Amino acid sequence: MNNSSHPNIVIALLRAVNVGGTGKLAMTDLKAICEGLGFDDVKTYIQSGNVLFRSALQPEEAGRMLDAALAAKLGKAPGVMVRGRSELEAIIAANPFPDARPNLLIVTFLPEQAPADALEKFVGPDGEEAHVAGREIYVHYPNGSGRSRMKLPALKPGTGRNINTVRKLAEMAAEMEART
Repeated sequence: MNNSSHPNIVIALLRAVNVGGTGKLAMTDLKAICEGLGFDDVKTYIQSGNVLFRSALQPEEAGRMLDAALAAKLGKAPGVMVRGRSELEAIIAANPFPDARPNLLIVTFLPEQAPADALEKFVGPDGEEAHVAGREIYVHYPNGSGRSRMKLPALKPGTGRNINTVRKLAEMAAEMEART
């Protein structure tokens, strides 16, 4: 059971936000927003909208608060997907494409369970492969995602991270837990 002396470690993945020094939202601003919401031990990772923090709130509630605060700053809610360390570790362990180069394997985090027909409209003209697993969709882009002509409408509400980033976020969360 979590309590305020052992708050949850929340991994928040922002969608539709250009995060960076010169983008819509600087990483320092993201950190300041999180701290302003009362989250502790705030850490950001690379400039693609990844933030980890401690909160006495349940992760989903913390994510909703962060999304609302970002909406106030940006003019619209970007979408914040929250996961815990054990969820990320399970995602890594369940990788359906273990032989894919890590930078060519993107995990899209969805706000809720993927629809049962998520892959029905999938078009992978360049050999892309997709696999649905609960609130995540794994996509292997054998030629990279940058020029891919793949179509998969079910990805739209989510935010993608390559498997290397997912691993690093899980490691960072584990390090934070070790300091509890």
